[in-house]
Amino acid sequence: MSRPRTLLASLVIAVAGVATLAAATDGLQAFTSESALRASVVRKPRPLPDAPLETAQGTWIDASDLRGRWLLVDFVYTRCSTYCMVQGGTFARLQRDLATPIAQGRVVLVSLSFDPAHDGPAQLSDYRQRMGGRSEGWIVARPRAGDDLKAWLRTFGVVVVPDGLGGFVHNAAINVVDPEGRLVAVTDWQSPEQALAILQHGLAR
Repeated sequence: MSRPRTLLASLVIAVAGVATLAAATDGLQAFTSESALRASVVRKPRPLPDAPLETAQGTWIDASDLRGRWLLVDFVYTRCSTYCMVQGGTFARLQRDLATPIAQGRVVLVSLSFDPAHDGPAQLSDYRQRMGGRSEGWIVARPRAGDDLKAWLRTFGVVVVPDGLGGFVHNAAINVVDPEGRLVAVTDWQSPEQALAILQHGLAR
């Protein structure tokens, strides 16, 4: 192959590679699916799904019942002995730190189980109690299995994979939902101050 043709072929391959990378990384703005999710949510907030939730009290609520308040949302399963335990402790601390806006009806914490086959109201209530939380201002709930569960996981970009030992491997985050019922930020579960800063900024407006 002549040199001009070699250069042309290399250029075509390079352009194709850049195009593939751009498509896979949200226009080269993100290099992981998690960072792509965070960028996507900031650019275009996602409405909560129209899928009901059963709470630890055994009552049913939907997205419209949650509107009008800022929400901090995480995803757990009550048998988890690792990340979910840490997240639960973090939410209990946030509940104490946010006692005033919670009492004012401006903020609610929401923990959603992605294991509805096991996590009924009794298990959900026990989880919150074990974490040191109170029912006031902290909703622990489960969507119904099937399409409802998929809708909640898809909206928040949660991926859940059985670990082969009866549990699950899943990504974790503290999600911020605005009073209009839109997911507006996905933050690091190990840095709750990120979610707290976004929340406090929203409350101050």
